[in-house]
Amino acid sequence: MSTSLSTSGSTYGRPPIADPADAGPQALCAREPRVPAERLVAEMVPPPRFDSVRFDTYDPDPGQPSQSEAVTVLSGFAAGLGGSHASGGGKRRWFAKKAPVSTAPRGVYLDGGYGVGKTHLLASLWHATPAEPALKAFGTFVELTNLVGALGFQQTVQTLGGHRLLCIDEFELDDPGDTVLVSSLLSRLVEQGVALAATSNTLPGKLGEGRFAAADFLREIQGLSAHFRPLRIDGQDYRHRGLPEAPAPFSDEQVTKAAYATEGASLDDFPGLLEHLARVHPSRYGALTDGIAAVCLTDVGPVPDQSTALRLVVLADRLYDREIPVLASGVPFDRLFSEEMLNGGYRKKYFRAISRLTALARDAKPLVSQ
Repeated sequence: MSTSLSTSGSTYGRPPIADPADAGPQALCAREPRVPAERLVAEMVPPPRFDSVRFDTYDPDPGQPSQSEAVTVLSGFAAGLGGSHASGGGKRRWFAKKAPVSTAPRGVYLDGGYGVGKTHLLASLWHATPAEPALKAFGTFVELTNLVGALGFQQTVQTLGGHRLLCIDEFELDDPGDTVLVSSLLSRLVEQGVALAATSNTLPGKLGEGRFAAADFLREIQGLSAHFRPLRIDGQDYRHRGLPEAPAPFSDEQVTKAAYATEGASLDDFPGLLEHLARVHPSRYGALTDGIAAVCLTDVGPVPDQSTALRLVVLADRLYDREIPVLASGVPFDRLFSEEMLNGGYRKKYFRAISRLTALARDAKPLVSQ
């Protein structure tokens, strides 16, 4: 197998099919995808896991009224985005000339814990907004910053400025540079009439706390929060609501045997995969998994440092988006990150990764019985 993937002809959610003549499992460590900028733009749609979600498929917890309220608010928000817009200077007019000027935020901000369905609701909003797919964009915060890196700031503004809606999942501000970058980008898009929607585990006014000196960027953070109406969603992680605990790790022999028995599976040594992730830009982690039906990992152990841990978080997100089961030997996924990491500024990312990898490990359990 070649150590390079051609990705220019693939589309999001429809990766190239692995050659059936290939013997044995593939190796993620042997892949070095090259992702053209146009693919990054084309892939700004809800990921495969959320292709078919809608507001009426959301299952609100009866004990958490904020979940049902969120469906009502977002349904109304989507309906309000159906008006035509005037051309001229590339700027969209959301209200008729005779309509009173509104000072309401042109965005919604879904705040809540892990597994309360924020991404489900965000994707449902994307689907419910009455506009052509080409006029709606959906991506994670990381994917948005990667897009700016690939296209440049002005080209990103030009590309997204004609959209009706921009949905940003897992809104994160991890450093001062990203704070200024995203604040400037969203401000420019709002000026052009783009409606905004975002999910996060942190309220807009609290962005950056515990990660850098937020006071130094308070003006930027407050400017961002002014674009959004915060919408709190309470509840517990649905991925573990009423479900059995994730299966314990399997043996190296079981994982290896399952990898050879599962068509389209990959097989990697976990320490080697972590080293490989350092050589692949996170914007390419989705392409890294093209055509993979299951990820099999041996010798899983605690990650050695924070930089490695954050790369693993991005990979976990891409695997979860694509519903790729993860079969592993070694330590359980809830022991991947040290206590220091779980108590630090990026703890929310790490808990999200544990939650998602646990769900994928549960999905992979039947592979061992093949």
